[in-house]
This record gives sequence, structure tokens and C-alpha cells, in this order.
Amino acid sequence: MSHEVETMAYAGELPWHGLGVPVSNELTPMMMLEKAGLDWTVDEVPSFVEHNGVQIPTGQKSLVRSTDSKILTNVGNGWHPVQNYEAFNFFNEFVMSGDMEMHTAGSLKGGQMVWALAKVKESFDIFGDDKVESFLLFSNPHQYGKAIDVKFTPIRVVCNNTLTLSLEQDSTKHVSSNRSTSAKLNHRVAFDADSVKETLGLAHEKFAMYKEMALHLGSRRTTAESLIKYYNDVFPSTSRKQGERAPVTQYNDLSKNAKLCYDALEVQPGAHYAEGSWWQALNSVTYVTDHVQGKNNDNRMYNQWFGYMEKAKINAANKAVEYANAA
Repeated sequence: MSHEVETMAYAGELPWHGLGVPVSNELTPMMMLEKAGLDWTVDEVPSFVEHNGVQIPTGQKSLVRSTDSKILTNVGNGWHPVQNYEAFNFFNEFVMSGDMEMHTAGSLKGGQMVWALAKVKESFDIFGDDKVESFLLFSNPHQYGKAIDVKFTPIRVVCNNTLTLSLEQDSTKHVSSNRSTSAKLNHRVAFDADSVKETLGLAHEKFAMYKEMALHLGSRRTTAESLIKYYNDVFPSTSRKQGERAPVTQYNDLSKNAKLCYDALEVQPGAHYAEGSWWQALNSVTYVTDHVQGKNNDNRMYNQWFGYMEKAKINAANKAVEYANAA
């Protein structure tokens, strides 16, 4: 395994990043937990420093992995770790009822980030057979400063792009919601699975709105000028100081990442779907963030879900809606 991915299991086809070991898609959440090598707990151990031969309490705790006594992080006394089995139990009622199936699970950064991805048994086809499937991602960090995050994650099948939209923002008359597409919880309160489910509203409502958004983007046309502005909004040029920066009006003015998106527009997988639309433009960004940027596959996987790529995609989706509304 590479340096980001410690252990991983997946059901179905080999993931685009080529990492992990194959398992059946009929596994229960607890079976997936075991197959992914996540059947360990974290123990809270008082932390000490040694000075002049004397152990002095630091007032903090270390989270120690049960299987190998590895210290994953140091936290304060108000920290409430969520065990891996608690995270996987979140999916149990949905898997048992047949509404979801476990898809991938694993450990990143030496155990500091544990995740489980479940496939929601719901999908839609747009613009012919451009298929989008629905997933729910639960990330359970054992690392100070990181919050538990449960979020709705659509994936476009033709290119395995992870799509993101902050639907709670009323950025278009076509897409709005009084619930969030994600639920973040810090470790200073006990984990309450029922409150997370209520906050999310789960995937059905969100997926219907995502389809509405996609159809809206696919119905509005881009122009050469608007595309340049859009890519610059997503990946602005930083080559000049802000006060000296002239408006970006041509390809050569774009940043490196913006040029990658522009170049991918007509050659990305599925480029022929809703060609010339804001759906095509948005997907050129998600293609670049998921498959081009980053040093290697597992680095890209981590950043598309938990790092700077996720933020770029949220911004790209919101900007695409803004430009589509104005088209």
C-alpha cells in the first residue's frame, strides 16, 4: 500500500485509484469493518513527559490503537473518541433493510482517518445514459483537530468523478434545502447517530435535488468568455499581486490548474454528454481534481474527500450554478 492508504477493502469493480482488496458487496457493516482491517479500538491513555527522570502528567490523553499500541494523536480531556464499530453501526439499519450496501472502507494516514462508504440503491440517468449514483460517506478521524463528517456523495459513473454541491445554500431557484448534505461533529460531544440522520435527511431528498441541479446545468450553454471566467473563479491566478491583477480574459492568463480543466473540457470521459453546457464544464473540474491533480492515486483519494480538492469542487459546483443562472 502507498503512504496514505494503510488498509482498504472494496466491493464491485476495482476503484479508479487501483487500491484495496476485493470483497463481496453483500457484507454487513461489521463484516466490512473486519475485511478492511478496522476491527480495532482506540484507548485513552494519560500522557506524560519525562524530565530529570520524573514522569510529569501533561494534562492530555493519547489515543492508542489497540492492535499495535501506536499513538494516533494527543487530545485534551474533553475529547470523545468514536470507535470504528460505532461508525460502521451507523449504516446497519440501512444495509439490513436493503436500502444501502457497503462499498469501500479503510484506514488512511496510519490509522488517523477511518472511513466507510455505502452505496445508496438509487441512481439516475440524464442526457441519455450519463449515470450518477448515490453514496454516503462516513469519515471517523482519530486525529486532533479533525471532525467526524457524514456526507452525501454522488459519483458520476462514466468517469468515476466524485461530485459535490453545497445544497444547503440557496444558490439557485432550482436547488435549495433546509437541511444539509453533510453533518460535521466535533469530538467534544458524544456521537449521536440519530441526530446525524435527522440533520442529513439522508440521501433520497438530496439525490433528487442533485438531479434537478444537473439537468439545470445541462440546459444552459457556456461561452468562450464565460468559461475563462469560470475556470479563473475556481482556480484563480496568483502570479501577480491582487492590486496589480488585470481581469483574466484569455487562456494564457489562466493558472496551471485552470488550464488543466480547460484542456480537459472536450476530452474528459463523458465529454459528449450535454456538450457545451455548464454540466460539461463542472465535470471537467471534478475530473481534474479526482484524476489529474495530486502526486499519486492515494494522495488524490484523500484530498478529494477530506482536503483541498473537496473545497475546490464545492466552489466549482456553486460557481457553475451561478453562471448557469446568468446564461
